[in-house]
Amino acid sequence: MGKIRNLNYHEDRWMGGNWFKEDLISFEEDIISHLERGEITGPIHLSNGNEDQLIEIFKKVGVEDWVFSTWRSHYHALLHGIEPNILKQKILEGKSNTIVNKECNFYSHILVTDTLPIALDVAKSLKSSGSKDKVWVFIGDVDFESGIFNEVHKYARNYELPLNFVVENNGVSTNTPTSDTRSGVRREIPSDVIYYKYKSKYTTRQ
Repeated sequence: MGKIRNLNYHEDRWMGGNWFKEDLISFEEDIISHLERGEITGPIHLSNGNEDQLIEIFKKVGVEDWVFSTWRSHYHALLHGIEPNILKQKILEGKSNTIVNKECNFYSHILVTDTLPIALDVAKSLKSSGSKDKVWVFIGDVDFESGIFNEVHKYARNYELPLNFVVENNGVSTNTPTSDTRSGVRREIPSDVIYYKYKSKYTTRQ
């Protein structure tokens, strides 16, 4: 992988530079090959179909910003600077759903909505310390419909905290269409929330 300059604000702090769409896809395909050989025994949620959206979003994410992710965190981790060999080793060790890297200010967790209050506390701390850094929390559309999201979002805006919300809607919760769980009714999307839809080819494999 050569030098790639597609992320204007994100510095090249890992060896290969930033990532093309094809590089992200290739990383997951390599992980799939290990999974199919039985070399990954822990649970795993693969990324696919949202490469373009994430590359654009991470143009806005600062190198020292905090990123909180879900159990489907591989693309987020790579784009925020975790070395691919380090990330791959964690996945091979069965830690795909709980990727944490202190050097990159990156945290992911398997429990739905669990990262929201943690991200809020980090944003409060950054503001209190006078830091210019920001917090980015990536959640699914099920998290978005939860009461926890509503409370965290309201608190963050009322106190003008540096907390950015990104909702990633792949249309399913595991393999259940999320629209079926709420009779097709979706809450209004706040104007300050980044919300996008995508479809993953790996949905049925996870």
